[in-house]
Amino acid sequence: MWNPFKKTNKKETANKKQEYSTIDISLEDLKHAIHEYGMQLPDEIPLSVLVKDDLTIDYKLLAPILKGIPNKTYYMSRETYEIFEEKDKQLAIDYDNVQRAVDSYMQQTKELPIIHGDPFKRVSYHKLEKLNLLNYRPHREFYITNEEHLITNQRP
Repeated sequence: MWNPFKKTNKKETANKKQEYSTIDISLEDLKHAIHEYGMQLPDEIPLSVLVKDDLTIDYKLLAPILKGIPNKTYYMSRETYEIFEEKDKQLAIDYDNVQRAVDSYMQQTKELPIIHGDPFKRVSYHKLEKLNLLNYRPHREFYITNEEHLITNQRP
């Protein structure tokens, strides 16, 4: 019979959890595992459950798919689901900040925050700062894609 007041033995609990060893994994393999994980999620649960507060990826959730815990740190944008290597951590932060600002700008003004006349739809930091949506100016350019108005740092 189940007893909610029964003390559990920590050793028993630890034995029930699967232990995974650290593995070397490529960015492409990680992307594949994240895609597979996302396909298994119920529709009402967003893929952002994989992203911790510091934008690192929660490897415990991916371990059954990867058959291990990656030894490298990867980051994921909560807003765009882009995945970055450790050397690009600031880029992941910039993606989230700029995407949130772009979304807020579009809700407030019903227009894209792009530089007037720019054929590549480059994000206008000036427009975002004017509405206090961006608290710092990233050191790279971002562009707005046609796909759900997501941002990218790749010039079209």
